[in-house]
Amino acid sequence: MTSPTPDRDRPAGDQHIKIWFRFVPREGWLPYDREGLWAVAVGADTARISNVPFLQEGVAEGDVVRFTTDPDGVHWATERVEPSGNCTVRVLPIPHGPLGRSARAVHDRLAPFGLGGEAFSHELPLVALNVPADADFTAIKATLLRGQAEGWWHFEAACVTDNWRAA
Repeated sequence: MTSPTPDRDRPAGDQHIKIWFRFVPREGWLPYDREGLWAVAVGADTARISNVPFLQEGVAEGDVVRFTTDPDGVHWATERVEPSGNCTVRVLPIPHGPLGRSARAVHDRLAPFGLGGEAFSHELPLVALNVPADADFTAIKATLLRGQAEGWWHFEAACVTDNWRAA
């Protein structure tokens, strides 16, 4: 059985709309088949994403996506039309590792890089991070790889740019 990811609080301001993404759930992972992200309309059928996806691949905060609106008024993403240059990285602390199940400890380790993001839940401390286009990709990747090698966390780069790949 699949379902949408848990709802997130609306960011400050009235201009935000919810854009929904459909995807095939990954085997052995969370049972969700859609995720709603907050966005700000920039055209009649386009919007700029305002938060970091926990599950959707290939989209980052700041990207502009095209959407359609169904008869119930629900906005469904159809394509990414303007990449922001930002990257999406997800980090899951290893429960029996040095950081325990602490999303806060993950944020603290990556705070020097100015990365924003949020944790999925207390029960699942998956941290979705926005890596800005002008961030030090080399240093961030080195920290992520060191943390993985030292048993702090597992991570995945869910939306990356050529600059990320080259770093």
